[in-house]
Amino acid sequence: MWKLIPLAVSQSILLTGAQVFLKFALQRMPSFSWTREFWGAMLVNWQFAMSGILFGAASLLWMYIIKVFPFSVAYPMVSLSYVFGMFAAILFFHEQVSLMRWVGVMFIVLGCGLIVK
Repeated sequence: MWKLIPLAVSQSILLTGAQVFLKFALQRMPSFSWTREFWGAMLVNWQFAMSGILFGAASLLWMYIIKVFPFSVAYPMVSLSYVFGMFAAILFFHEQVSLMRWVGVMFIVLGCGLIVK
């Protein structure tokens, strides 16, 4: 099962990158609405396109992971994206992360370690 870890980390990084690009894209767009203006702005937004590419790559890797590894082991590994999301929040969005959130992240990492063991 230890072969799953680098794959799960890669898939989680792709997911996190997709979410970061999606947030950047949405920050540049007008308020959400079902209008031609909103959807047109989305279609010419390169960050939105990059988000889609990364989501697609993460999905392809996920397909491989769940084909090869037991679902009960693979699925909890998706939670690693929460760990990378915390780092992305600090790095890209300059958010403050409390000590309790870091404790929660450490439990996620510990749990993933126990699952693949």
